[in-house]
Amino acid sequence: MDVIIQSNAELAARTAADLIARALSAKPDLGLGLATGCTMESVYDQLVRKHLEAGLDFSRCRTFNLDEYVGLAADDPCSYHYFMRERFFDAVNINLGNTYLPDGTAEDLAAECMNYEKLVALNGGIDLQLLGIGLNGHLGFNEPLSAFRSRTRVVTLSRVTRAQNAPLFPKPRQVPRRAITMGVGTILEARCCVLLATGLEKAEIVARAIEGPLTAMVTATALQLHPACTVVLDEEAAGNLRENDHYQRILPAPNGPAKIPPAILAENENGGRSLPATSKKTFLAGKS
Repeated sequence: MDVIIQSNAELAARTAADLIARALSAKPDLGLGLATGCTMESVYDQLVRKHLEAGLDFSRCRTFNLDEYVGLAADDPCSYHYFMRERFFDAVNINLGNTYLPDGTAEDLAAECMNYEKLVALNGGIDLQLLGIGLNGHLGFNEPLSAFRSRTRVVTLSRVTRAQNAPLFPKPRQVPRRAITMGVGTILEARCCVLLATGLEKAEIVARAIEGPLTAMVTATALQLHPACTVVLDEEAAGNLRENDHYQRILPAPNGPAKIPPAILAENENGGRSLPATSKKTFLAGKS
């Protein structure tokens, strides 16, 4: 695991967007796993800007979102389908036929979960998975005690998660109690992971996720097992890290993205979809 600490949330989001942009440039048919939530809004703003100002091309990209609320239709303003169209898909040249999210209104939710797993596999898997982290350490909606080998499934949302997401709904009681989420095992199969966390409220859980022991009570600790994971933080979110001085502090390249994740480079050069190597990866800023 690599940790990059930036001075503020804007630079942290720019760094995450740089990693995605360089990966997409290296592999135009990138399988990109996407996340939602307030932290991700700045990342999508940066990617849209790169598309409009630098011609970043999403036309061959395939995207797979982590989760969706059960019971919310795609046109519901509180759904993640709506969020993605509003914040990202409608602003870039992506083929909407290549954008995938779980269907929270499916008649057979168990079948929908199985089909979503098959969909990811049939498309060659996920090359780069963008992640946030919940206040209780969840990835996607994998709440505490989620098995590290879990697959896409229906989950019950914790009180912490529902309270955290309540401001995004007209009334707190409207927050759904269930969601479909990719499993921890599904997430760990991505060739690269990029986790972005910002703000003081994330400092405690970030420290537990990065430096704490592996435990199903903090789902994000599973990323310690991933061979190609980069965590991007601002100074506030990094505030509780014991090894704070050890981690990288870099600036995003002013005219281009950061270094390409090596696992994606290797895959693109080999023309295949190999798993990432287990050696430590270092992503430094560089010119495009």
